[in-house]
Amino acid sequence: MLIGLLAALGAGLLWGLVFLTPLVLGDYPGFMLAVGRYLAFGVLALGLAWFDRRALAQLDRADWVEAAKLALIGNLLYYATLASAIQLAGAPLPTLIIGTLPVVIAVCANLLDRRSGGEDAVRWSRLGLPLLLILAGLLVVHGDSGGHADAAAASDQALGLGFAILALACWTWYPIRNSRWLRARGPGLSRSWATAQGLATLPIALLAGAGYAAWDAMTPGQGFDWPLGPQPALFVGMCVLLGLTASWLGTLLWNKASHVLPAALVGQLIVFETLAALLYAFIWYWRWPTLAEALGIVLLVAGVSFGVRVFSPSKT
Repeated sequence: MLIGLLAALGAGLLWGLVFLTPLVLGDYPGFMLAVGRYLAFGVLALGLAWFDRRALAQLDRADWVEAAKLALIGNLLYYATLASAIQLAGAPLPTLIIGTLPVVIAVCANLLDRRSGGEDAVRWSRLGLPLLLILAGLLVVHGDSGGHADAAAASDQALGLGFAILALACWTWYPIRNSRWLRARGPGLSRSWATAQGLATLPIALLAGAGYAAWDAMTPGQGFDWPLGPQPALFVGMCVLLGLTASWLGTLLWNKASHVLPAALVGQLIVFETLAALLYAFIWYWRWPTLAEALGIVLLVAGVSFGVRVFSPSKT
């Protein structure tokens, strides 16, 4: 339990860097940041694959297909739909919807466990309090950031809402699917499975980058300075940092947590990513949290603490 919690905490701290990168590289399109990150992840995975060559050699065709599905849906499709939602509907509404991930994942995972008679299933009455605390904390934190979506046409708002719900579905599916794959196999696959997902991501990111380049060339007024943009050294450095830490190492730590903890508990621990993103934002803007933000953070931490108690060995 302790190892799983620490691994999830580490993954959340690393994933929080993803929210800081658009502030550092504000003049880069969000899609290019995603493509750059996953290209770096894939290239790094090529080098890291040497250390995991024996474990990777044991993966069959079905395993590689699974890695490709996880890479496509959990990485590129998720970030593409999230970015589109923010562009169409403004930041507050999509952020609030995505912020419900800990609650949605825990509910879906527990529903699946109860239907299948899994040993990790818990009574809804025991899961209700931590989920309510997490949801209340997320509503307070994100509601304090503005509460209303940026001005946009009604049609754009509706389409943005649809993209946000699709992004939510992508990353509800990913941790549950990833956890079930890992827990169906023996221990020791956390690092090699992270590398496998990186290898599967590389060709997908290359195709996505080529498609974006073609679209940019055919669209007047875009004018992105290909291939590395206006700040090439900073762009490459941030992409390599995210590829190594947020993508590979973060995935490794998340795989470790997914292997040793119930999926419904792991879903709640994604809240560490929200807390890390808030911490980095406060540091970037050099300010303390507001009273509402502080209250929301307390509720988030309390919800996770109660969730840990629900799934602890002594309670289950």
